[in-house]
Amino acid sequence: MSLPQPSDDALAQSERLVQTIHSAIAEAGGWIPFSRYMALALYEPGLGYYSGGARKFGPGGDFITSPELTPLFGQALASQVEQVMRASAPALIEVGAGTGLLAADLLLELERRGSLPETYSILEVSGELRERQFDTLAAKAPHLASRIRWLDTLPEHFSGALVANEVLDVMPVHIVAQRPEGLFERGVALDDSGTLRWADSPATGAVAEYAKTLELPEPQSGEYVTEINLAGRAWIAEWARRLDKGALLLIDYGYPRAEYYLPSRSNGTLLCYYRHNAHADPFLWPGLNDITAFVDFTAVAEAAFEAGLDVYGYANQAAFLFNCGVLECLARRAPEESADYIRAARAVQRLTTPQEMGELFKVLAVGKGIDEPLVGFRRGDRLHAL
Repeated sequence: MSLPQPSDDALAQSERLVQTIHSAIAEAGGWIPFSRYMALALYEPGLGYYSGGARKFGPGGDFITSPELTPLFGQALASQVEQVMRASAPALIEVGAGTGLLAADLLLELERRGSLPETYSILEVSGELRERQFDTLAAKAPHLASRIRWLDTLPEHFSGALVANEVLDVMPVHIVAQRPEGLFERGVALDDSGTLRWADSPATGAVAEYAKTLELPEPQSGEYVTEINLAGRAWIAEWARRLDKGALLLIDYGYPRAEYYLPSRSNGTLLCYYRHNAHADPFLWPGLNDITAFVDFTAVAEAAFEAGLDVYGYANQAAFLFNCGVLECLARRAPEESADYIRAARAVQRLTTPQEMGELFKVLAVGKGIDEPLVGFRRGDRLHAL
């Protein structure tokens, strides 16, 4: 695959990050786990992919998320957010708000429904994205600016609805390799020329303990490589400690455990994205590529349950959006024969067809203190699959 060449400025920024990674490897004695590398590549202040200044979302970025496709995604999601807020408190937090389009779509639809949150808080690590979110919201919903605030840390206590769209997949993961001779953790080291390379070490500590609970396939020869997202489990536990009443709505691509760790998936799910091209080399231009891994939704649900949360529902994105009235939102959009309606219908098709995002993406709802069934899981709930 031939990838577009980054600009000289982008390459210079990447090289500065490489030097930071070299220092981290040296300080750690010559080896760091991949989770540490991924954290540096994505979140190192001023240099990492999400904390630097590169354009990430939309046609001019590296990938397109559901809110970038159509406002109908946010309008449908508002149905579930509205129910959660009415059952808990009129407050909404979005984690990793991208360009701010989902925030704008949610706010405007909740306003139409007469269910505006008193506060719409955005938890965002990227200064550059915060600026884009501010500009988007100022352009699309200027009259609602007083309700919006940005958070630097998780609140000590929270009641209401939390939305995290494509957040869990970019949390730093550990990579493990199961071989006939035992379990190894895959990390990063330097070769004699100072180039980043893969390096394995016997798995120990929390990584080894958790991997044992997964009963990973044991190959007769070669290796079985996969990811473990301990950061995601810890993140869920933190929210469980802080949530007084409400629900977390977690939207991402992934599988239940029985599908995630299939013997046939022996190379794991790690992928990198650069200018709408997927590739498998996380050492290519560190800081300029998104690095993601599919979500083990069973692990997320287990972490929530172990931390004292209820698991309210699990469905594919298609079922969730249909339950939330995406087709009704589409019908309101424009006359059926209009070009605008046709464009919007094509976007809904992309969000919901199994061959596109409808099956690959899942929605998991966990929370506390909500007794009524959630509208997004009325039909097609797959809790039994977790």
